[in-house]
Amino acid sequence: MARTELHTQPLSCWRDLLPAAVLGMAAFLTQFDVTAVVVAMPAMAAELGFGVAAYAWVMDAYSLAFTAGLLAAGALADRYGRRRALLGGNVVFLVGSIACGFAAGGPGLWAARAVQGLGAAFVITGGIALLASTYTRPDERARAFALMGVISGTAMALGPTLGGLVSTWIGWRWIFLANIPLCLLAILAVPRLVAESRGPADRPLDWSGVILLTFALGLAIESLLTGRAAPVRVAVGLGASGCLLAIFAMQQRRRPAPMFDPAVFGRPVMIGISSLLIAVSIGYWAVLVYLPPFLGAAFGWTDSSVGFALLFATLPMLLLPPYGARLVKHWGWRGLFATAMLVLLAGNLTLALVASGWLPNIGAVLAAAATGMLLIGLGAVLAHPQLSGAVVALVPPDQTGMASAVTVVMRQGGFALGIAVLGATLPHDTTAASYAWPWLLAALASAGGLVAASMLLPHHQP
Repeated sequence: MARTELHTQPLSCWRDLLPAAVLGMAAFLTQFDVTAVVVAMPAMAAELGFGVAAYAWVMDAYSLAFTAGLLAAGALADRYGRRRALLGGNVVFLVGSIACGFAAGGPGLWAARAVQGLGAAFVITGGIALLASTYTRPDERARAFALMGVISGTAMALGPTLGGLVSTWIGWRWIFLANIPLCLLAILAVPRLVAESRGPADRPLDWSGVILLTFALGLAIESLLTGRAAPVRVAVGLGASGCLLAIFAMQQRRRPAPMFDPAVFGRPVMIGISSLLIAVSIGYWAVLVYLPPFLGAAFGWTDSSVGFALLFATLPMLLLPPYGARLVKHWGWRGLFATAMLVLLAGNLTLALVASGWLPNIGAVLAAAATGMLLIGLGAVLAHPQLSGAVVALVPPDQTGMASAVTVVMRQGGFALGIAVLGATLPHDTTAASYAWPWLLAALASAGGLVAASMLLPHHQP
């Protein structure tokens, strides 16, 4: 009898994790279509005739729509059902993927990417809520979230390599079309393995807030990307974006249940965490978008070669997250995040040195490029996974939910703005040397994060 239990318990455990695996697979697609697409973007630009602004919008259209979707997805999922929200988002993501695969030009591709981003927001929001409702015991929930984290981390780490191989062997369009069978599998599997759940039906949805914040971000991005030759246009666009943000803040103060409570930002700790989110978004995630064309210009590599080279920057995000959780216990929040920003700063400065052309030979250039990518990966993995934990540990319990929502949206919005900020420094005809300025700007953002971590975060251990 004991032997039977010994053999059936692991099997039961794996069966119990099937819902988490299916939900993780849905999340995998949304992550994969960020990191895999990064490597194929130069091929898209070459085929469709993109300039710098159009290049950036391939990623920013996705990220902006994803940010807007996050603002609405939670309330809609609670009201109409989280499984329904995930499946609906999956269908929207599928439609967007097909449209991307057959896009004939820039505007069509941007629109399709926006559809993908909107669907991805509902997939992620519904998936996380379904995991929490499906696994009610703390040990089961921990295993389920760990499995989903591993699947998402795999998409982040291996997405560039797989995307580069697909782009080189059969074309960039198949990065999107390959989503079709997995989306269909999710549509079939989720209703069979995951039960429906709902939250409080009276949770309000602030449509005016969603529209205001989305337009403010979109206007800032468009101004930065298209106004490089006309500083007045950039100033007017950013000023208008700032006005929309001010209106959004006033509107949120008047609402009984705001999406973002401005009072949360009155705490120095939250200002510090927000600064770190922006620093990582610019110093790592936005840099990742521009590394493929830089490596192609510097070394003449194909997409597949670039994808393998990017493992220096992405593999730490898969292998090293547990070490950050251990280090924070020894170094405290200030020590961990200051170290992370220092490493990120060193990595971006090293990449700027590579772009400068000052290194003596190709061997030194290759070694410095690998070192720079490894350093930004190490800096990001020390900071990125721990920021959510810092919110829970450092913000008062009655503000934790609001602060967590703010950090999720700021992470995505910061990514979109970071792409635009770095892209604004590039000329239309880019060479390898042109990328020295984006890397220096990313280093400046990292330095800002270092100052924020050193001055605004407590030293005490969690």
